[in-house]
Amino acid sequence: MPYDIEPRLLRTFVAVAEELHFTRAATRLFTAQQALSRDVRRLEARLGSELFARTTRQVALTAEGARLLPYARRVLAAHDELDAAWAREERPLIVDCAATVGTGYQVLTAARQAVPEHELVARFHSGLAGAAGAILAGRLDVSFGRIAGLDPAVRAELSHCPVRYEPMAVLLPAGHRLAALPEVPVDSLAGETLYAAAGNPATAEWTDLAERLFAGRGIGIAEPFPEIEGEGEFVRVVRRRGWSVLASVEFIEVPGMVLRPLVDPVPLSPISMVWRRGLRHPARTALQAAAATLASRHGWLTRPRGAWLPRPDEELMAA
Repeated sequence: MPYDIEPRLLRTFVAVAEELHFTRAATRLFTAQQALSRDVRRLEARLGSELFARTTRQVALTAEGARLLPYARRVLAAHDELDAAWAREERPLIVDCAATVGTGYQVLTAARQAVPEHELVARFHSGLAGAAGAILAGRLDVSFGRIAGLDPAVRAELSHCPVRYEPMAVLLPAGHRLAALPEVPVDSLAGETLYAAAGNPATAEWTDLAERLFAGRGIGIAEPFPEIEGEGEFVRVVRRRGWSVLASVEFIEVPGMVLRPLVDPVPLSPISMVWRRGLRHPARTALQAAAATLASRHGWLTRPRGAWLPRPDEELMAA
């Protein structure tokens, strides 16, 4: 039985399984592709199973690879937890909060104020779907977003607690026909096409939420576009392309555009705090406490009457 598999081999396997691309996995692990391929072959030999189906065009998990993946993630999580438990100095907690505005950043700021003795390092990823892979790989500890939008197999490896039902909004060019309204009825967007991050796998949960909201309302989603990194680049691309954007009421300012809350019904973007199962760190506990305090103070977990929320989100947020 393969009880003595090196954690490095499992970490290599998980990286390739999540990227499904040897070059990207090697870049992620800061190693040479040749060394990464050699480690995959070593693991396959150790287990006596082929873990990946490789062609010149793509890489896919075999049935044995898919079976190994959740076990490998749990072993690595336990290994990381052991390292943390015996570390001479408390390591920083790495927190993805998407942007310098919004719910996640407010929770992070409050936690930093409450426990200044702990180090909470911010990262700014564009979506929970992308951050979840980084959490499972050990590159992130905590993120915020729509847990129902994740693949169930990934979700099973994570813990979460509800933080907020964040009302959704629309970002419009200042000259748009609806820009003068203080609130925009959802059905008034019929015939419009909105940017909702289609084509960006890191924000797949947001695109899925948009598709659910727009279904049957005659609202289109802008064609897939390469991932936009950074607030400055987002502002440039959105203004250049003249997009209207599906957003939330917590959003960055874009010159020449106005943010308007959506109503009739009020659509909600459910936000959870998400972390790797088994993660123990005092700063993680502080983050949860800060989230609970802010939710109570601002009524973040109170849903407006008649608000729109997909059933899977409703069930997970209530669980």
